[in-house]
Amino acid sequence: MKILVATEKPFAAAAVNGIKDIAQKAGHEVVLLEKYTDKAQLLEAVADVDAMIVRSDKVTAEVVAAAPQLKIVVRAGAGFDNLDLPACTEKGIVAMNTPGQNSNAVAELALAMMIFMSRNQFTPGTGMELKGKKVGIQAYGNVGRLVAEKAKALGMEVMAFDPFVPAEKMVAEGVTPAETLEQMYEQCNFISLHIPAIPATIGSINYDLVSRMPKGGCLVNTARKEVINEPELVKVLSDRPDLKYVTDVAAAIQAELNEKFPKQVFATPKKMGAETAEANINAGLAAAQQICDYFATGCTKFQLNK
Repeated sequence: MKILVATEKPFAAAAVNGIKDIAQKAGHEVVLLEKYTDKAQLLEAVADVDAMIVRSDKVTAEVVAAAPQLKIVVRAGAGFDNLDLPACTEKGIVAMNTPGQNSNAVAELALAMMIFMSRNQFTPGTGMELKGKKVGIQAYGNVGRLVAEKAKALGMEVMAFDPFVPAEKMVAEGVTPAETLEQMYEQCNFISLHIPAIPATIGSINYDLVSRMPKGGCLVNTARKEVINEPELVKVLSDRPDLKYVTDVAAAIQAELNEKFPKQVFATPKKMGAETAEANINAGLAAAQQICDYFATGCTKFQLNK
């Protein structure tokens, strides 16, 4: 089978070599499309491939239509909003992600952001410590659990809200389950977002929720910008100058936020949650292995469009 690695932003060399090694040992061919600058290049490259590995590259209905032999596409990473799942399903293409492979990198960044904002963005002035503070984790999945683990190691209290995770599991891991989302926002000094951008969550982080946070509260977003109701974020930051917002996914109105709230808001120059050598390699190798397992045994463990 022919596997295309299509990466506008390429994998590290070690990841590419590892992907090739895994695929070739299984009898498959790997072709690369790196640093492409035009969608036409991607459309041409998918014309005769059986599988694809992408990072944040968009696999749209147009891309799917241009790939008549495509059987499986794997997003090397946890988020998968760059994959058009209905289009894949319509064409009988299995779509997967690689959950957990970059979780540690994102979790470490979330904690680093909390420290950064607690120390006044590393500018002169009296800050505060994380020890003894309470962090609320919205979505207790792979990343959320690691944030909880690291936060506890720093002496923080941890609360989490996730309707899909049994309360007993959280309690067993030393985490207090929140009965409601509102309760968590009211009780926590920090809220760490780990929710996907789906219809139920887009714009859901709004004035009502954020304004419930205690004095000096900080909202940390390493998830997706779409989950933030941006006009209401502006309003709550205006009404509550004690609140802070730090994000790894710049808002559509980031320039406005930076101008109006320089001491309350910080955004990384680009999304860097998974930007570590380890995460880069892990996600790429996992994607290659999942494709090989699918072709060898039909394994669809991480299929998204079931």
